[in-house]
Amino acid sequence: MSGAHNHARAAEAFTADSKRAHWHDKALWFVRQKRDKAVASVPEWEALRAEAEALKAHTRAHLGYYLRLFEERAKANGIEVYWAEDAEAHNQIVHRLLQEHGARRVVKSKSMLTEECGLNPYLQARGIEVVDTDLGERIVQLASQHPSHIVLPAIHLKKEDVARIFAKHLGTAPENHDPAYLTRAAREHLRQKFLEADAAITGVNFALAEEGAVTVCTNEGNADLGTALPNLHIACMGLEKVVPSAEALGVLTRLLARSATGQAITTYTSHFRRPKPGGRLCVVIVDNGRSGLLKEEFAQATACLRCGACMNTCPVYRRSGGHSYGYVVPGPIGSVLASARDTARYGSLAFACTLCASCDTVCPAKIDLHELLLKSRRRVIEQKPFHAKRTGLRMAAFVLRRPRLYRFLTALWRRLEGVVPKRWLYHPKNAWGRERQMPKIAQTPFRARYAKRRRA
Repeated sequence: MSGAHNHARAAEAFTADSKRAHWHDKALWFVRQKRDKAVASVPEWEALRAEAEALKAHTRAHLGYYLRLFEERAKANGIEVYWAEDAEAHNQIVHRLLQEHGARRVVKSKSMLTEECGLNPYLQARGIEVVDTDLGERIVQLASQHPSHIVLPAIHLKKEDVARIFAKHLGTAPENHDPAYLTRAAREHLRQKFLEADAAITGVNFALAEEGAVTVCTNEGNADLGTALPNLHIACMGLEKVVPSAEALGVLTRLLARSATGQAITTYTSHFRRPKPGGRLCVVIVDNGRSGLLKEEFAQATACLRCGACMNTCPVYRRSGGHSYGYVVPGPIGSVLASARDTARYGSLAFACTLCASCDTVCPAKIDLHELLLKSRRRVIEQKPFHAKRTGLRMAAFVLRRPRLYRFLTALWRRLEGVVPKRWLYHPKNAWGRERQMPKIAQTPFRARYAKRRRA
């Protein structure tokens, strides 16, 4: 997609289906409520959040040291470590490793980094079959869509939608949308893909510098099964995923699952410290703009644990859907990351926010998301001297500083209010007026009533 992305326009397609939009809202709020119950069971929750914030800040400040330590310890464990400056380099490295192994069929567990890098289409264009094995990811892959949520990738689809997708691609009965039936069909389909796979690709939730190991968290066991059978495992990670040690991991895993899905811990928290006998374990560490972000005022955004809690609580995300953001990571954290990376293209995302700060409240790493979104807005406006919002506020300030002009204009509007055609005010180019209506002006202004009362 080229050109500037407009969140408001993109959201119209989702909100046009009112029933779906309300169902989506309720489904995500249910997950938010599960998170709250799980949090209430941990008395030291806020202390854990403060510790996670400090851990991430410390790691950012010493990132070079911990990355070098991770590489050193990982290589000592028999792990191959590769470095990629950008998405293209990442894809080339992964493709080369697959070629060296003669791999033509790949099973992949959930990885937002590979989504960010466009790995699937890159490999498929070169004759390699890539099968996403997370159930939600597989559903959207079969539907030729992108994930709409980083933890619940198919949350925008109903079971009836899944039934139609499976009927087309897996041969199931299109009218049967029983979840047990659909899950069984998916399990049978994916089991065959696991058995046929030549290589496995996973993401990385945490890379432990001291131990030289990587940790992958899933709820379906697909990463475990995928990596257990083939002899090549490629783990792809953003450089911000490194943490000092397993001691830090103990803090972060207690926060992650509770924030994401309301569980005490993910069903599978798998640790990979060395390759299987006769196999290869390769870790690809990716920058792709992260080092630049670390030098800017948005550096705190790299502390994100990718739990999705900010999306589950965000009133805008819940009602507009993940695809309306046009970026691989949607919601509040995605708005920060996207607009920081490409302000000209994703600037509208900074305004897709009520600034209610609910995302700040639930973030396990205590990222000041609404403050970062405010900074994003400032950056957008600074790059557009004639930004509509800035121009409008300047005009308002000009009028409000001049009482006589203000009185004249309000008196004029009082006379014209019922005369001016509505189409002049609520036309297609007036984005503000699409969902809002000008307030009625009191026929007797407050200052006149106040003056009359004082005379009395």
